[in-house]
Amino acid sequence: MPLSGNKNFKEGLYNMENIRNIAVMGHGKGGKTSIVEAMLLNAGVIKRQGTVADGNTVSDYDSEEIKRQCSINTTVSSFDWKEFRYNVIDTPGYFDFAGDVKAGVRAADSALIVLSGRTGVRVGTEQDFAYAKNKGIPIMFFVNKIDDKHSNYEKTLESMKEAFGRAITPFVYPIETADGFEGFVDIIDMTARRYEGTERVDIPVPEGMEEKVAPLREMIMEAIAGTDEELMVKYFNDEPFTFDEIKKAIRAGVKDGSIYPVYCGSGEQNIGVRSLLDSIGKYLPSPAEITEIGRDAQTAEPVELVQSPDETTAAVVFKTIADPFVGRMSIFRVYSGEIKADSAYYNPNRGETERIGKLYSLCGKKQTEVKSVKAGDIGCVTKLEFTKTGDTLCDKSKNIILTGIEFPAPTLSMGVRPENKGDEEKVIGSMTRLMDEDPTFTVTNNIETKQTLINGQGEQHIDVIVSKLKTKYGVNVVLEEPITAYRETITKSATVEGKHKKQSGGHGQYGHVKIEFEPGLTEEMMFEEKVFGGSVPKNYFPAVEKGLRDSSQHGVLAGYPVVNLKATLLDGSYHPVDSSEMAFKTAASIAYKEGMKQAGPVILEPIGYLKAYVPEDIMGDVIGDINKRRGRIMGMGESDKPGLNLVEAEIPVSEMYKYSTDLRAMSGGAGTFTFEFVRYERAPMDVANKIIAASNI
Repeated sequence: MPLSGNKNFKEGLYNMENIRNIAVMGHGKGGKTSIVEAMLLNAGVIKRQGTVADGNTVSDYDSEEIKRQCSINTTVSSFDWKEFRYNVIDTPGYFDFAGDVKAGVRAADSALIVLSGRTGVRVGTEQDFAYAKNKGIPIMFFVNKIDDKHSNYEKTLESMKEAFGRAITPFVYPIETADGFEGFVDIIDMTARRYEGTERVDIPVPEGMEEKVAPLREMIMEAIAGTDEELMVKYFNDEPFTFDEIKKAIRAGVKDGSIYPVYCGSGEQNIGVRSLLDSIGKYLPSPAEITEIGRDAQTAEPVELVQSPDETTAAVVFKTIADPFVGRMSIFRVYSGEIKADSAYYNPNRGETERIGKLYSLCGKKQTEVKSVKAGDIGCVTKLEFTKTGDTLCDKSKNIILTGIEFPAPTLSMGVRPENKGDEEKVIGSMTRLMDEDPTFTVTNNIETKQTLINGQGEQHIDVIVSKLKTKYGVNVVLEEPITAYRETITKSATVEGKHKKQSGGHGQYGHVKIEFEPGLTEEMMFEEKVFGGSVPKNYFPAVEKGLRDSSQHGVLAGYPVVNLKATLLDGSYHPVDSSEMAFKTAASIAYKEGMKQAGPVILEPIGYLKAYVPEDIMGDVIGDINKRRGRIMGMGESDKPGLNLVEAEIPVSEMYKYSTDLRAMSGGAGTFTFEFVRYERAPMDVANKIIAASNI
């Protein structure tokens, strides 16, 4: 029976061995949120199960999630089930929000990967599996939507074994009749359960089912035997295992990754979820069983953390929520000791002490005030001044930094400006708050192009950011294509004169220079002087150089900065009364403009180096797309990423706009890439002409 009102749980007096921190993961539309909703119903937290379609689920409460009918943010739902305390971390399923998935995994001790029985293993399933394996946490699977007439459990199991290996171990098998799904057989204890609506009735194993599940049970027993030498001896001697031996061995196999239990059911219909809840408690590890390694804040030496409420405090903030009314909400996981209300803790990442006010336990957006959050548990605090996502909070005497979160780098940039003039500061302030909430979203200012860029994980991610700016903070912005920062240079030498002469009564203005312009060896302009006989006094040399450097910020073709330019002052003349620094600066500018025209000016475009990691079967499509982008293939072959090949190419930066979207479409989300600027090179004539035409000079 659920113990949602259990006094010990409310007061934080439970045993750490009974806590389970589970990240619920999976490809989009697999039904993760429905599973969490069914869990909450069974635990007595809610009286009626909400649906994603109706926008009334506990974990998808953000207005953007309700509007889009998908998870965008990682949320925590804490509840009690029998003798256990469960912190269920519902993570997004779409690639644009992978940063929140990584945040959720950081706080978890195990992963529940949900996949649809209709579609089987998808790219997101494999990605989430990789996240969990990289974190080193045990994995359990739930095949959802098993009641759908198009669902195929056996086919799904085959795809799972192909993707994840022999450790895939079905613990249940569905009972299907001509009328559809009726229930399932528990392969461990060889009992059957039939569902009459949402009511579960224990029944004998149906005739013919024992022969079907016997090989599966034998596979489980073989896996169990492999976890212990004594059990292996019993297995070969055909001695039956006791239930305690089975449970202990399964826990060991799940923990070391030799067993991935597979359950099935329907989240929307609340079928199979109670059995899943029981199995989470039986087979997944408690925080006390997970090793946590940090580093000494002063020496950076590795430190193994003892996870116990009796140790000094260490916790990690794994999620930040920017609420325009409440302020910054920081969700944290305690690894040792406890975080107490109305106390202070040290943040070694920032070198600052944080004051903790009230503490809360979370169930979606519902906050329940608590006095403390102890080792192994998850809680929330508001209005921390310095702490950001991934930071450690600890006793100052401990001075340990726990592992943070490695968020994916942005893959798409868009120019952004306020829709209404005068909203610039309001827009920047609002975007700063959203960056606190989402570290995968960044804002950069390109001084050269005078454009503000927002950088995210894809078009959907940036669309959500724009929508949040409007709904949360009341500011409207306009998106624009990023402006490419081109350069100009010259291809030959030219010697020109520049004369500035002006007489307007009294002192006039006079400056006269003769300058040679030629291609330089460095990107920055090189200036020399070879003046003989004092035709230009030395005290005017700095003015000439200043005039040239200022002028070189704007080329004569399209107004872009000029690079690889060498200018040599050869000769000139001056007037003892009318000459001045300003006059010689102006004369140098006149010479520059004429010299650039005569020295074969050209447009340079930025070139970047692409490393694309893609499935082998789409290599041809990817290479063809690179060619369309005027790219040059530099190499291809196997990569260090399982199942993906590497394509390397040099591509103009201007051709990479929305590449993340196109690569995701070509690869079904499996492809990833990195792209770094390497150099400038001469643009083809047709490209240069378009750049010049667009410059309006």
